[in-house]
Amino acid sequence: MYKNLLKIAGLALLIVACSGPKSPQDKLMVNEKKINAIIAQMSLEEKVEMLHSKTNMSSAGVPRLGIADVNYADGPFGIREEGVPNGFTPAGWTLDSATYFPTGSALAATWSEELAYLYGTGMGKEARLRGKDVILGPAVNIQRLPVGGRTYEYLSEDPILSAALSMNYTKGVQDQGTAVCIKHFAVNNQETNRGSVDAQVDERTLREIYLKPFERAIVEGGAMSVMPAYNKVNGDYCSENEHLLNEILRGEWGFKGFTVSDWGGTHSTMGAMLHGLNVQMTGSNYMGQPVIDSVKTGALTEDQVDEKVRQILRVRFAIEPVPADVANTEMTSKPEQQQIAYKVAQRSIVLLKNEGKVLPLSKDVKKIAVVGQNAVLKTQSGGMGAGVKALYEITPLQGIQKRAGDAVEVVYAPGYKNFPGRRWGPAPAVANPLEAAAIDEPADPALLAEAVEAAKDADVVIFFGGTNKSIETEGSDRSDINLPTGQEEVVAALYEANPNLVTVLISGGPTDLQVLEQYSPAIVQGWWNGTEGGTALAEVLFGDIAPSGKLPFTFPVKLEDSPAYAMGNFPDKTQGGDLFTLMYRADATQMTREERQKLIDAMPKPVSKYTEGSLVGYRWFDTKNVKPMYAFGHGLSYVDFTYGPMNVKSGKKSIKVTFDLTNAGDMEADEVAQLYVRRIDSKVEWPAKELKAFQRVTLAPGETKAVTLEIKADDLRYWNVDTNAWTLEHGKLELLLGSASDDIRQKADASI
Repeated sequence: MYKNLLKIAGLALLIVACSGPKSPQDKLMVNEKKINAIIAQMSLEEKVEMLHSKTNMSSAGVPRLGIADVNYADGPFGIREEGVPNGFTPAGWTLDSATYFPTGSALAATWSEELAYLYGTGMGKEARLRGKDVILGPAVNIQRLPVGGRTYEYLSEDPILSAALSMNYTKGVQDQGTAVCIKHFAVNNQETNRGSVDAQVDERTLREIYLKPFERAIVEGGAMSVMPAYNKVNGDYCSENEHLLNEILRGEWGFKGFTVSDWGGTHSTMGAMLHGLNVQMTGSNYMGQPVIDSVKTGALTEDQVDEKVRQILRVRFAIEPVPADVANTEMTSKPEQQQIAYKVAQRSIVLLKNEGKVLPLSKDVKKIAVVGQNAVLKTQSGGMGAGVKALYEITPLQGIQKRAGDAVEVVYAPGYKNFPGRRWGPAPAVANPLEAAAIDEPADPALLAEAVEAAKDADVVIFFGGTNKSIETEGSDRSDINLPTGQEEVVAALYEANPNLVTVLISGGPTDLQVLEQYSPAIVQGWWNGTEGGTALAEVLFGDIAPSGKLPFTFPVKLEDSPAYAMGNFPDKTQGGDLFTLMYRADATQMTREERQKLIDAMPKPVSKYTEGSLVGYRWFDTKNVKPMYAFGHGLSYVDFTYGPMNVKSGKKSIKVTFDLTNAGDMEADEVAQLYVRRIDSKVEWPAKELKAFQRVTLAPGETKAVTLEIKADDLRYWNVDTNAWTLEHGKLELLLGSASDDIRQKADASI
C-alpha cells in the first residue's frame, strides 16, 4: 500500500509541475528541486537528526547547510511562555507574556468563520514575535463527552461547525507566515487512559464525524503539519496508523507536510517509519540511532528516510525562520491581538435563560452583590497542559466594577471555597482558607452567611459559579458535571435572600444545572474568555451589547442522558496514570523517573467502543427524543428575530436557501441562522437532523437582510462501507431553518 501511495504522490507532483498549484497543499511543493539538492548533500546522520526532538520545543535543522531548526509553540489559545530547553519549567523571561485568547469552546460559541480567521491571525503574529515556526494547534477533536478534560480546548460536538472554524483558524495562522500543527489526529475524545486506549469506531462514523474538521483544515485550509493523537484507533497507535496517516492523510487528502508525535506519543521505530510519522517528540530512542541501525541492516532504506526529511523541509522552506537576534526583542502581546481576543469574547457569551428580563441590568440598579470566587479567579493557566502567561487578564469582577463606575456600588463575597485540584509541587506552608479539600465539599457556613448578607440589600445579585482550570484539565476527565464545593446550596440561599438573581457560569464545558435552574431567573454561560473576558461580560450584563453566542455543544439534563454514557461506552472500567504527566511532569507526581516508568509500563490498554455511531451530541438527543437542558445552537438575545420563508434553489453541486432575517428589537444585535437537514424516506440510516450550514448576521434595530445559506452536495454524502467511497443518496430532504437545533422557525422541501 505504501509503495502505491508513493507512486500516487509522484504522479501528483508531475501534475503540479505541469499545471501549477491546484490546492493549498500544493503550495508546499514549489521548492522540490532545491530540497532534493539539499538532501543529496546530507549525511544519513544529519537526516536522522531531523526526525526527532532537539529540545523540548524544537527539532533540528542542518546548520552546515543553512537549514534552521523547527521551533514549536504550545497553544492553541495563546503562545505559551518560554520554558527551559528540556522541560516545562518557565524560563523566567520578561517579554514572553502573550495575549490570552478565549479557549476553544468560547471561540466555537461565536459560530463565526470570520472571527476564527482573525483569531488565527492573532496567534500567527504573536508566534512570529517569539521566533516560532509551528503552533501546536488548533485542537479540533469532536466533543464526544460532556466530562472531557479538553472540552474547553476543542471546538464543538458538530463536525460542520468544527470544520468551518478549524479551516479558518488554520488560514489565519498560516497567512501570517506561521504553520499550524492541527491536532489530535484522530478520535482523541477522552483524557482517561488517553496514552493507551483503543478507540474502536466504524468507518462511516470515523469519516463523517471525527475526521471532518481535520479534512477541511488540511484540504481547504492547507494545514502544513499534523499531530497524531496519543490513543489507538481500531487497534493501531495514531503515530503509526497506516490507515490514518498514509491511506487517508497523505493518500486521499493529498497532505504534503509533516507529522509530529504528541509528546511521548511515539511507540516504535519501524511502526513510525513505515506508517507515517516524521518527527518524534521528545527524545530519540525510536527515531534516532535505531533508524540509522535499521538502514545499515537493510530493514529500512535511506530513500524512506529521505522522503520524511523532504516532507519536513517542505514546511521549513514555506515558513521563513525568524533570526535569533530578531525574535523575542519586544513584548509578545500586542494591542491588535488583544482587540481580537476582545471581539471573540464579546460574541461568545451565551444567554441561556432570561425569565422576567432580568438582563440587561436595569439603569435603576445602584448596588450589585457579586458572589462567587469565579468572579475573581484568573483562567489563563491552571491544571495540566497548555496555558498562557497573559500580559493582563480582566476578571469578571474587574469588568463589572469598571463598567459600573462611581454611580453603582459593587460589593463582593467569595461565597464558596475553590477546589484547587492536583498540587503542582509541594503544598504551601500556610493553607489557603478559601480552598476546599475536596471537590464535593459542602458550602462553608461562614462564607455562605457572608454572601447572603451581601445579597439582602443589593438591587441585584450576580452569582459566579462553574468549574476551574484544575477541574477541567488535560490529563484527566471529570468524574461528573456537578457544580463543585456546594455552589448549588449557595445559589438556593442567595435566591431566598434576593430573588433578583443572575447566574454566570465560568467553565469550558457543560455543567449540571438541574438545581441551579430552579433558583436562577437568568443564566449566562461566560466561558474561559481570554484577556478581555471580564470587559466583554460586563458589556453584555449591562446591555451595552446584546448577547449573541450559541452553544457549540449540548447541555444534558443529567450526564447519563448523553450518548456515550447511555450506551455504556464511558467511563472506562480500568484507570491508569496519564502518559504525559508520568513522562514529563515530575513536579506534579513527586516521583522519581524509575517510579514513573513502572506506572507507564503498567498502564492499562482498554477499549473504548463508539457504538453510538454518528449519534454524537444533539444527533443523539434529537433521534432518541431525549430532552436536553439546553440544546445545541441555543442562545438568547435581548431582541427578537423573525425568519421569513425560504426560497430554495437546488443544483447539482449545492442547495441554496435565501430568506429574510429581521431584527425586531430596538438595539443592534447578531443572530446565528442555522440550517439543518432531515432525510425523508431514506434507505440509509441517518440522525433525526444534522447541521449543514450557518451564518452569523449583524442587524441594526428594525433592519431586515436577505440571507443566503448554501449546503454543498459533498456535505450531504455518506461514507458507503460497501464501496469504501463517498456516496450521494438521491432523494427528498426537509430543510429546517432556525435559531437553534430545537428552535426551528421555517421548513421547506428540497431534492438531491
